[in-house]
Amino acid sequence: MYSLNSEIKHLQELGKRKINLFNTELEIFTFYDLLYYFPYKYIDRTKFYNVTEISSDLPFVQLKGIIKDFKILGTFPKQRLTACFSDETGKIELVWFKSINWIKKNIENNKEYIVFGKASKWGNKLNIVHPEIETLENRGNKITAGLRAAYNSSQKMKRAYLNSNAILKLQKKLFSIVKDSINESLPDYIIEKNKMISLKQALKNIHFPENKILLQKAQFRLKFEELFYIQLKILRTQKKRKLKFKSFKFEKIGKYFNDFYKNDLPFELTGAQKRVMKEIRRDLGSEQQCNRLLQGDVGSGKTLVAILSMLIAIDNNYQASLMAPTEVLAQQHFNTICKFLKNSNINIKLFTGSTKIKARRIIHQELENGELQIIIGTHTLIEDKVKFNNLGLVIIDEQHRFGVVQRSKMWKKNIRTPHIIVMTATPIPRTLAMTVYGDLDISVINEMPPGRKPVKTFHAYDTQRLRVFGFLRKQLEQGRQIYIVYPFIQESEKFDYKDLEDGLESISRVFPPPKYAISVLHGRMKPEEKEKSMKLFTKGTTNIMIATTVIEVGVDVPNASVMIIESAERFGLSQLHQLRGRVGRGDKQSYCILMTSFKLSKEARVRIKTMTETNDGFKIAEVDLKLRGPGNIEGTQQSGVPFDLKISNLVEDSEILQHARNIAGDIINDDPNLEKDKNKILVKQLKTLFFKEKSWEVVS
Repeated sequence: MYSLNSEIKHLQELGKRKINLFNTELEIFTFYDLLYYFPYKYIDRTKFYNVTEISSDLPFVQLKGIIKDFKILGTFPKQRLTACFSDETGKIELVWFKSINWIKKNIENNKEYIVFGKASKWGNKLNIVHPEIETLENRGNKITAGLRAAYNSSQKMKRAYLNSNAILKLQKKLFSIVKDSINESLPDYIIEKNKMISLKQALKNIHFPENKILLQKAQFRLKFEELFYIQLKILRTQKKRKLKFKSFKFEKIGKYFNDFYKNDLPFELTGAQKRVMKEIRRDLGSEQQCNRLLQGDVGSGKTLVAILSMLIAIDNNYQASLMAPTEVLAQQHFNTICKFLKNSNINIKLFTGSTKIKARRIIHQELENGELQIIIGTHTLIEDKVKFNNLGLVIIDEQHRFGVVQRSKMWKKNIRTPHIIVMTATPIPRTLAMTVYGDLDISVINEMPPGRKPVKTFHAYDTQRLRVFGFLRKQLEQGRQIYIVYPFIQESEKFDYKDLEDGLESISRVFPPPKYAISVLHGRMKPEEKEKSMKLFTKGTTNIMIATTVIEVGVDVPNASVMIIESAERFGLSQLHQLRGRVGRGDKQSYCILMTSFKLSKEARVRIKTMTETNDGFKIAEVDLKLRGPGNIEGTQQSGVPFDLKISNLVEDSEILQHARNIAGDIINDDPNLEKDKNKILVKQLKTLFFKEKSWEVVS
């Protein structure tokens, strides 16, 4: 007796070669894996075309008529077999290059058949190459009748005769073996409330749909279940964490916070910043651990919210840390925070890989005795040597750039878990946030500070470079500064894109010294060289910065008004948006110019068009999700959430996702530990689905 856990070698039709291909190409090892390998589309075999309706633009056509006049053309080994197919409306040629003897032997001349295939043009004539053929009497017994499932198959598999049709036949065989082993995986109360079909019916109709209505019901059932269990796991983890992990209660808003808020706040907080601060204060004022994702577009004021949160920690005699992914960004945060808090007499220090040994000793000592109140650094903060006296708040910026293990180390820097705020300037679509960061409370700063003018974005081709240079000259004459970003440092043999070294040479000719001064910044430079180059540009000593994407985050020069992105087609939407965010930080009008060649892919055109049409990071993120899919969005691969979605789509199935999350939330609120009898099936299913996953329940 076989079960869903049986290995696919028990399917008699599969030899060692095919088993190996299933293992390596599709990661299918068991009956369960194969049964849950779902079709990517369905071909409607209920519709019949007339010959006169056929065009090469149609995907597949199905015809009913007579086949006759078989002819062998050419000489071996380049022979081909042709035949004439006709119905009441016209004729079309059928062509075979393989299996010629089998066709001649098994297809009768002048007999009526059903023909299925893709019409293509050869010269001025239409033909169908290697059509599928079946007799009318056999059609009722075939699994190809009605809506036929189509499966993705690799080239290696196709060469081994494991194409879509072969997989469909295997699914038919498999279902007949395991149908009695398919047990229900959702409680009755969920199935009844949502008027779902059973799991067995759903799996049958997803592979062999009886009709379109049952196919839709099968898709809803399986999509809901997939998204429901992800949400149930996330919300259960969140509830466990809130019950299990207590943190420090920051009971007062004291002198440091009030003095800064009354006397040194550079501008009135936006409504969004005030709302987010209320959410954070509510967290910090309870014994529940603050575990919050702070989302905000580039320039929306996340750093100021971080500073106010750190001041609350200090007022309650706790230390605060801010961890950034790069030295450039850590240095930028240090400069900004020191500038904001210059009147507060707070001990703030920077700790990165470049920090000298003497300075390190002082930092270690002051951290341990409590004199150091705010420390800003890179991954150096998670080193075992770094010990705190009383760490109460951890802020992690651009947190997706740190691995889960790295982030988890900050939890262990105190006896009780500190409060955690993770920040990102990469707006995350709502559906993705619910899934990747669903176990965090989410705050969104969706309002820009007053006086900020939206950056005007233009697309220019390489042939328009002289006009762009003229525009840059005018900006420089007005005292502005300019970024020019390249995808590569040196010329690449593989890619025909602009590079920094060549760009530096040509820009130096167009904007020669001493009238113009150029800074250079890229990843191969030593930290002290980067810092020197940045200081020259920040102070205005240089007015052109030529760089790679190392300036994507962390560089803040309000006087910089133009961002030129060379070979913009090379960059993803998220990167383009981040780079654009380096300008528009002052009160003057700023510009972003996307330079490209004429050869643009369809996706590249969508990215460029999106950038020129909107500055809204959340709209851009939605487009990015549609283009790239959830598994490729920056940071999600480290999230610990299973993203090998088998049937659901976070873009197309957002309503099902929200519905599944609402139901999962109601269940967890009613039964946090899933102890009630009616929920036993949920516990069992969670263990089955996530048994391979390492527990990161204490990680932001």
